[in-house]
Amino acid sequence: MTQPNLPPQIGIALIGAGMIAPTHVSAISAARNHLSLKAIVSRNTEKAAPLAALYAGAAPLFTADLAKITANPDIQMAIVATPPSVRIELITALASAGKHILLEKPVARTTAEAEEVVRICEDAGVSLGILFQHRARAPSIAAARLVASGTLGALGHVEIAAPLWRDQSYYDELGRGTYARDGGGVLITQAIHTIDLALSLTGPVTSVQAMTATTPLHRMEAEDLAVAGLRFACGAVGSLVASTATFPHGKESITLHYENASLRVGTDVMEVTWRDGRSAREPAAGGTPGETGPVVAKFEWHQAIIEDFAQALRGGGAPMVTGRQALASHRLITAIETSSRSGCVVSLVS
Repeated sequence: MTQPNLPPQIGIALIGAGMIAPTHVSAISAARNHLSLKAIVSRNTEKAAPLAALYAGAAPLFTADLAKITANPDIQMAIVATPPSVRIELITALASAGKHILLEKPVARTTAEAEEVVRICEDAGVSLGILFQHRARAPSIAAARLVASGTLGALGHVEIAAPLWRDQSYYDELGRGTYARDGGGVLITQAIHTIDLALSLTGPVTSVQAMTATTPLHRMEAEDLAVAGLRFACGAVGSLVASTATFPHGKESITLHYENASLRVGTDVMEVTWRDGRSAREPAAGGTPGETGPVVAKFEWHQAIIEDFAQALRGGGAPMVTGRQALASHRLITAIETSSRSGCVVSLVS
């Protein structure tokens, strides 16, 4: 939706000062589209100086008081990077104050909560975008363009893999891998990136049969392994394997087998092999922090998502990933969990 009252420079508040906050501050600092970091909201005052040092502009306000954000007319949008357990209250306050919201994945802990977040923003008339930064990778963009061209033919077989590793110290942090704080384990925290990217290429899943487990490799409440068989609306059949119990740490990949070619999208490359013997390769630049590998201070993909969201506000288009689009990943994760508990095939209703 177009926002006619936006000032020349969009003021941003960053809500949350956790592991991903430095990436956001660096991304905003480097971003185009006349963006300015006005405030950071966190109770952890020790983070103020290190985060401010990453920002190239005037030092942002550091506060624990959300009211200083909702009442500030110089702030038009908020990037919410808190644990999922506190999302509903934050989103309600921000949306009620007319602040547009760019939300770190997941949308919320559960599909029901995610649907509520989307409804709150729609009812308030504010834009909601979701930070699935893997869509901003060069291989992902090239793959989306190729799939949209229609030259690959019908899709027959899908392979989705997120073979990741987290040692026990990762899950020893209070709340990690719990349903109360995170909403689950590998599916909603790590693999949701791969799931979102895959669904953007394949279209929706119509049914699932799955198993999940907490392996002996971790002491945690939720799952660190999920294996699922998937049937897609386009008629294709496929598989999903997601794990943080895969040592050594691997790379995510999405492999799509079409009538005319096979397409593989990885962390740093897109490869297409045509039936007539041709092949092509698209390398990537940059890196990603946090969720699918060791924490590396790269911010370019977040920068692209933030710039895209700001451009959508100015131009009236939709952001790269809307809140409503993100519900597809949440619903698939819920179906996988339901199938694992019941031992039955679970149908998804769009």
